[in-house]
Amino acid sequence: MSNMKHRDALFDLANNAMSKAYVPYSRFPVGAAILTKTGKLYAGCNVENAAYPEGTCAEAGAIAAMVLDGETQIQDIYVIGKGEELVTPCGGCRQKIREFSSVDTKIHICGAEGVRKSLTMNELLPFSFGPENLGQAS
Repeated sequence: MSNMKHRDALFDLANNAMSKAYVPYSRFPVGAAILTKTGKLYAGCNVENAAYPEGTCAEAGAIAAMVLDGETQIQDIYVIGKGEELVTPCGGCRQKIREFSSVDTKIHICGAEGVRKSLTMNELLPFSFGPENLGQAS
């Protein structure tokens, strides 16, 4: 399974991205790493600005890098943040991930120790609205 083969690399990529987050206002860094269905890897970190909360989430940054490279299918996404609670994608990022997901897509929520919880797209965003709702192929 691709997930197991790339697990350490994706965790390290997300963790490294988190270390580069620009978070002078919230002081809450988040990193994300994506494995596409073709085996490519992409990362993103959250980036805040003075017009808070008009920043960019880590997941959105990783998705943008993926799309810029011509990829459109997320196989796995790792999201990491600090603290004791699960750092799950916000509502907007759940929809962004959904746009590029399939029933096989897994979302892995991480902490410093590694993966804390893995969810399917349907578990993260049940009854979601996607391209097929508009008559588009996903």
